[in-house]
Amino acid sequence: MKHLLFKIREKGKYGFINREGEVVIEPQYFEAEDFYNGFSRVRLNDKLVPMDEMGRLLLKHFFNFVGYFEEDLAKVRLVNKWGYMNRRGNIQVPVQFDMAGDFSESYAAVSLEGYFGYINQHGDFEIEPQFDRAFEFRQGLAPVELDEHFGYIDKKGNLAIQPAFQQAFPFQDQVAVVVRDEKWGLIDTQGGMVLEPQFDLVDDFANGEFFDGMAIVIQDYKFGFINQAGDVVVSPRFNFAGDFGEGLALVEENEVFGFIDKSGDWAINPQFEDAGVFSDGLAQVKIDGRWGFINTDGQVVVLPQFETVFPFRDGLALVEYQGRWAYIDRFGDIIWKELS
Repeated sequence: MKHLLFKIREKGKYGFINREGEVVIEPQYFEAEDFYNGFSRVRLNDKLVPMDEMGRLLLKHFFNFVGYFEEDLAKVRLVNKWGYMNRRGNIQVPVQFDMAGDFSESYAAVSLEGYFGYINQHGDFEIEPQFDRAFEFRQGLAPVELDEHFGYIDKKGNLAIQPAFQQAFPFQDQVAVVVRDEKWGLIDTQGGMVLEPQFDLVDDFANGEFFDGMAIVIQDYKFGFINQAGDVVVSPRFNFAGDFGEGLALVEENEVFGFIDKSGDWAINPQFEDAGVFSDGLAQVKIDGRWGFINTDGQVVVLPQFETVFPFRDGLALVEYQGRWAYIDRFGDIIWKELS
């Protein structure tokens, strides 16, 4: 059963509440992360330690670093070597690798003596180290680098798509982002070109990452959108755009923000000082210097009154008012608030 937990703060320490606002894990940690795949990570003696939804810490071993659990295993680092830990805190794959990636489709990319290969969940090599770089499998294919060019291998280690790209990224459904001459485009799982590389590759930006079936594109400093068929459905014409969520995307025009649909038509006319992504049917908007929430019809359903707000998740949103944290529901009612 999935337990929905939300991070809270009291007197500078962090804990967690449930959906009803009841404290499940008392605030006691100076640092805590949101739960992901059943675990949070909390700061204990200058180390990040996994904690389950009952508040139990995995303390059988101390590591310099513990990653997130993917397919029931988390990569761990001891000094400068990597291995993997299971959800009980036991070492499942001994610490031995120079580098390690997360598990995906039962394989993880690891490096030994300067080359990457792939191991299974028992730590045995399924594909021997031979690549300059390697990334996760999706749709049965993984991007690898050979002689300064990227291609894709199958799960037997055979080249399925020849190394011909400056960069290559894991598949998202049936398409993957590839880069040539600092421009990105899309290929399919057969290596066919869905969209010729033509869009600017921007540092620290989600180049070609799809949300709600749409990806932001940037051309000549203007923002637009493509779909997974490679069609430019919204031509790059906005000064800024945010990711699609629930069929709508935030865009900026003339220094104010509104929302467009997947055809590029205005669904909510530009009128806000700032805004965010739709989730749980609501999006945060800034009006007269304060934040509230609107629904997909553009109606204000939570009055602008907060200094800071975060998107709704599983029915609650974290907000800040007069420097204190609180959680509100979709009606704007306070479910929990910080006392001091």
